[in-house]
Amino acid sequence: MDIRPIKNDEDHAEALEEMKGLWNAAEGSQDYDRLAIMITLVHDYEEHRWPIGKHLDPVQAIEAAMEAEGLNQSDLAALIGKSRATEILRRKRPLTLGMIRKLNKAWHIPAERLVQEYELSA
Repeated sequence: MDIRPIKNDEDHAEALEEMKGLWNAAEGSQDYDRLAIMITLVHDYEEHRWPIGKHLDPVQAIEAAMEAEGLNQSDLAALIGKSRATEILRRKRPLTLGMIRKLNKAWHIPAERLVQEYELSA
């Protein structure tokens, strides 16, 4: 079993590709064990590469995702609407369920992070 650390995005992409081929491995097989190890390595890399910590409120999680992926307010506006993006980032409007679903699907921000209550500006 030749497994190595995931050190960069290229290693990460390779690991994800390899995992696809192992996804239906029979429990108890060497492939199944390999998949379990790969999942742990990928999870660890993603936690360090794209940290969206438990201490972040929904707006901070969006901002962290934008920074990590090189996205900006225009990208957010394209996803949820221009005025809504501005209002969300300025904490003038709460996230709606539709916005949460879009952010979770498109940017992979955990939904449980986005549904947390947070303070709005007065």
